[in-house]
Amino acid sequence: MTTDAISKPAPVPVTIKELNTENPRWCAGCGDFGIIMGLKRFIVDRQLAPAQTVNVSGIGCSGRAPNYFNTYGVHSIHGRPIPIALGIALARPDLNLFVHAGDGDALSIGGNHLIHGINKNFKCVFLLYDNEMYALTKNQTSPTTRKDHPTFTQPQGTYLNPLNPITLALGLGASFVASTADWIPDHLTNTMKTAFDHPGFAFVHISQRCPHYDPNNFDHKNSNWFSFLKHPNGIDPDRRLADKSQVVEHDPSNLAQAFQYGADERRYFGLFFQNKSKPRYDDILHNLVDKAVKKDPSKILDSFLI
Repeated sequence: MTTDAISKPAPVPVTIKELNTENPRWCAGCGDFGIIMGLKRFIVDRQLAPAQTVNVSGIGCSGRAPNYFNTYGVHSIHGRPIPIALGIALARPDLNLFVHAGDGDALSIGGNHLIHGINKNFKCVFLLYDNEMYALTKNQTSPTTRKDHPTFTQPQGTYLNPLNPITLALGLGASFVASTADWIPDHLTNTMKTAFDHPGFAFVHISQRCPHYDPNNFDHKNSNWFSFLKHPNGIDPDRRLADKSQVVEHDPSNLAQAFQYGADERRYFGLFFQNKSKPRYDDILHNLVDKAVKKDPSKILDSFLI
């Protein structure tokens, strides 16, 4: 049984204005503004009913995201948005489910849940906001902080090479791995569209600026340091930047090549890998429930009688 709400249109037209709630409380220039606007653009484009949409987050700057959508939302605890999202997917498979997590929330305290979320492959769009630091706790080293970069916890420079979210997700067997950035809005929204249409756990890595604590990390005014992955089954390069950056042909069914691009020092934006046939834990459980023999509730404990 699959009851995914792939395109249940809203009963009344949805607009950006109607999706807005309070003004977001982030630092000026934060990439999180662009991410939530990209998701709102997608919701409007697909006319997803707010009452059928849920945003789940953990703790961190990205944790505030559900507060800024006029949809259902859960601002959960640190590192645990995935198990909460899984519970929603099992109880209400008809809902549109988006999960928001930062690099610390997803790859440090929540790393164990990311492993099992990817393995269970339940239906959701997982948005990894990666500013490569703990920003809400004021510039601490995170799992993706680049080596030798000074932070308040390691002022002489971080000691270790960072985790690579792309190769990590690929290595865990993710059925969908894509990457984009907060400052390329068309590509960001198109990535969300492709991720939403994927029948499983869609892992979306988002390079996210933090101008307050690390203003020089991502050169968003220059496009010569990254490339776009292009394929008929992939995500189109950003139309504003395609002629200013390198565009590489990549078949997202080619896992070995996905690893190569993911491990490269150059950054790539696009669809690295997709496998639509990977089994889904939520589908398996729903099918078991459908096929289970119906019992009289008053007799459920009879087999335990002595």
